[in-house]
Amino acid sequence: MNDGSKNVVVLIGAGSIGQAIARRVGAGRHVVIADLSRDNAEAAARIFDDAGFTVTATTVDIASRPSIVELARLADSLGSVQGVVNAAGVSPSQAPVDAILKVDLYGTAVILEEFGKIIARGGSGIVISSQSGHRLAPLSIEENDLLATTPTEDLLKLPLLQNITSTLWAYQLSKRCNVLRVAAECVNWGRRGARLNAISPGIIITPLANDELRGPRGEGYRAMLARCPAGRAGTPDEVGDLAAFLMSGRAQFITGSDFLMDGGATASYWHGDLRYLRRGSGQGNTNV
Repeated sequence: MNDGSKNVVVLIGAGSIGQAIARRVGAGRHVVIADLSRDNAEAAARIFDDAGFTVTATTVDIASRPSIVELARLADSLGSVQGVVNAAGVSPSQAPVDAILKVDLYGTAVILEEFGKIIARGGSGIVISSQSGHRLAPLSIEENDLLATTPTEDLLKLPLLQNITSTLWAYQLSKRCNVLRVAAECVNWGRRGARLNAISPGIIITPLANDELRGPRGEGYRAMLARCPAGRAGTPDEVGDLAAFLMSGRAQFITGSDFLMDGGATASYWHGDLRYLRRGSGQGNTNV
């Protein structure tokens, strides 16, 4: 166990959005940067070290419970874990269905469970979800409850997660599950005096987003940017600003919530100029 002499912030996923958040909440704290790629974690750590942060780089495979448990133990050994940011994941153009479900859905659920056991009083967590979870046809009350509360080791066995042939549908279900798990797990985090929220960004210009813009759904994403009310993509710093507020003392009454920040793209998708994108595919009701 730690001696509580230092506050720790854990960043899972060393990409642009996660780094933007950690820069805002990591000052004066020990920042642990964990990524599947050691090279990525160490590259991010060098940036933080050069900017005056205390930082440790390590690896984690969020598709593996033992790997997540080991990361939680490391963070807890370094001090009082006051912040957890899960910005790791794979997109529909980067991985097959099984990998998306194992990483984005199961992995996030395990992170919330394991870090919920060690998060310190006054601490807070952020899960980076996606606008994509807001584009599903409504699930039933029973399906929502199953995604929110099924024991983590049984999640991937749920009937609604079987026979998925579209990577986009797997991604959308994963992101819907993320938000539902945040709502359910915030109850457990609250028993420790900690808070937990999700952010569902739209298209934020990162290497992952650029993969999608160049991928098979790129035309739809470019149309989304052109026709959404904001008329542009977002930036990692904008997500960082929101996350920093949610993790601050000014947001003490906010927990279990999801914040959609997509320049109005989802609003336009359901009610405005982007409604034409709602072409059913038999799994979900959208092609973006």
